[in-house]
Order: sequence, then structure tokens, then C-alpha cells
Amino acid sequence: MKKTLLGVIAACAITMAVIAAEAPFNDNVPDKYTVKKGDTLWDISELYLRDPWLWPEIWYVNPQIRNPHLIYPGDIISLVYIDGRPRLTLQRSRDVKLSPDVKVLPHEAAIPTLPLDVINNFLSRNRVVTEDEIEGSPYVVAGYEKRILTGFNDTFYARGEFDETPAYGLYRIGEPYVDPETEEVLGIRAQDIGSAKVKTVDADIATLQATRVVEEVRIGERLLPHEERRLESNFYPSSPEGDIKGVIMAVEGGITQVGHLDVVAINRGEREGLVAGNILAIHKRGETVKDRVAKEQITLPSERAGLVMVFRTFEKMSYGLVMSADRPLAVNDLVQNP
Repeated sequence: MKKTLLGVIAACAITMAVIAAEAPFNDNVPDKYTVKKGDTLWDISELYLRDPWLWPEIWYVNPQIRNPHLIYPGDIISLVYIDGRPRLTLQRSRDVKLSPDVKVLPHEAAIPTLPLDVINNFLSRNRVVTEDEIEGSPYVVAGYEKRILTGFNDTFYARGEFDETPAYGLYRIGEPYVDPETEEVLGIRAQDIGSAKVKTVDADIATLQATRVVEEVRIGERLLPHEERRLESNFYPSSPEGDIKGVIMAVEGGITQVGHLDVVAINRGEREGLVAGNILAIHKRGETVKDRVAKEQITLPSERAGLVMVFRTFEKMSYGLVMSADRPLAVNDLVQNP
């Protein structure tokens, strides 16, 4: 009897060890968690998983719930075992029968994957343009009464080809994003300065009024059609389909140090197969040290030091949000498949 009991205990221990090895769960995770307003999918993933981007792989889809990937405040997430494997399930707090209808909330009420306030604030200030877009865009030539700078509600003049577009965004052209490995120009940073509406057009010169300014408008600022750049919340963590090896080209703010929730520019984009939601591991470049025995310089191996989630892709580059940083990161650190 004693041997049988010991055998059962040993078997259970082995089973749990196998489950722990297969499942990327943290230690001491809650059996249930009630989703709160302000949560993000990444927050909840980190609560349960060592590798948060594996969320879709351990999610048990309840066929009775339509679109279970949309999660709302008040929903209950439970840790259960199905066929001996740990899984997370969802219990809707909002599927209340009102016979014969079901209470429905709009998708906008679902919790986002990432902190959208951080990302949308960045997207509202920046865009990536090409040299052709810049060359073909109108530009500010003078302020009212020959002023050099223009502020909110001021009148100013721009020159270029104007169509039926009634309003434009005002942009200050910044430095190009250059691939540090190939020296290819991947795009040019355009910083949002404000907005303006067209009052009159005489040949190739338009009179405009500044309707929004975040900085003073200067001669040479470019006018580009507005584009909708707010990020939707309904995309999910995933690994890239192809093999990705790239670097962090720049960090928002013009600094070189990179930390948690910083927006970074990556030298890989749609042509390499990146899509919004892809997770990349950040590897800290190894230091170059002197081998005093061999009397030569050597480079130490790179070490994994964080994670970045891609949230906006362009043809040749992408923007990502640093989701974790185990040690100080920097421009030129490596990114690759997790």
C-alpha cells in the first residue's frame, strides 16, 4: 500500500513536471481573474505567462462565446486543466440573456492589447514618408505680413500643387531612417506641427489658416493630407512567420537609451513579413573586450534582454513598443524571433 501511494505521488510529480515544462505559466498564478477597466491583454498575459506572447496558444476557445479574443471589463478568466494540460478560459459577464436578445457591447469597450494612449499619442505626432511624398508636397513660404513664425489661428501662405483637399496636416521633415547594416534609406520621419485649412488658392500659392498648432509653424514646413493613424485594439501577440533579424535604429525622443514602453524604430517591415502584433526578442549586443592571452579584440555573445511588440508596419521598417527590458537597452541592439 505504501509503495503504491509513493508510486502515485511520484507519478503525479512527474506529470506536473511535464505540464510545467510544456506550459509557460508563472508560479502561483490565480485560479480566477476578473478583468478590470484599464487592463490590457499584455498585462493579463504577463500575470499568467512567462512568455506573454504565447497567450493564443494556451487559450481555450469556448464555442459558446462569439469572438472570445475580445475581452471586456467584468469578464472572468479561469485557469483550468483540459486533457491534463493547463488552459485559460473566459466567462462572459456581459452575455446576459434578455430573452430573446443578448446584451451586446461595442468592440471599442473591449480591453486593448497594448496601452493605446501611449501608442496613439506617438502616432498622432509622427509619420514615415518617402522622398517622393516630400518633393511633391506644398510647403510654407511666408507668414502673414512677412512674419517668419506662425501660431494658432494665424494666416500664412504655402506654395505647391493644391487639389480639392480642404485641410492639411503641417509637418516638419526630420532625419531619414537609415538601415545601419545596409545604409539603405527606409523612410523619412515627419513630425506633426499642426493643421491648417485652405482659404483661397491663386495659381500655385494658397492662403491658409492654422487651425491647430503644437509648435510654431516655420517657413519650409510641409503640408501633407491628413491620414487616420489611430491604432485599433483588436490584434494579438504572435511570433513572426518568417525568420527576422534586425536592429533598433532609433528611439522616440532622439536619445540612445531604450526602456520599458519606449517606442522604437526597427529596420524590418512588411517586405520581411512583419505584421502588427508580432513579438521580437531584444538582444543586447555583446561588448568588445581585449583577450589578454591571445592579445586580440573579441566580441562577447549577445544576450536576450527584453521584448518589443510591433504595432505599425511600413514597407521597409516598423514601429514597436518595448514591453519588457531586463537590463538597459540601446540603439543598435538586435531584434529577432522570440
